[in-house]
Amino acid sequence: MNWKKLDSIETIEQIKRDSVAHPIVIFKHSTSCSISSMALNRLERSWDDTEMEVAQAYYLDLLSNREISNVLAQQFGVAHQSPQVLIIKDGICIYDNSHMGISYRDIKEEVLA
Repeated sequence: MNWKKLDSIETIEQIKRDSVAHPIVIFKHSTSCSISSMALNRLERSWDDTEMEVAQAYYLDLLSNREISNVLAQQFGVAHQSPQVLIIKDGICIYDNSHMGISYRDIKEEVLA
């Protein structure tokens, strides 16, 4: 799985623009949380680069970039959670889930819809 780092607020605008051409998956991860680590590990083990080649995946380290998470919540109208997955298409968040609700199968369904 090839994560792009989401480490600047400017990247959010780029994500909005890029999401018109292809879906964007954002994983918000707290490096100090065991549930977040488990959700990340499950997602990475399940991720199939071939079937998900249409999507770009971004990783947000919440401990280093909490302000970016706040901007994501505001701009996409989703409450902050950790861990959390957002899927952005056409500049809007079409899907979000958190904690043990994070499922590769569900993400794949949304990305390929």
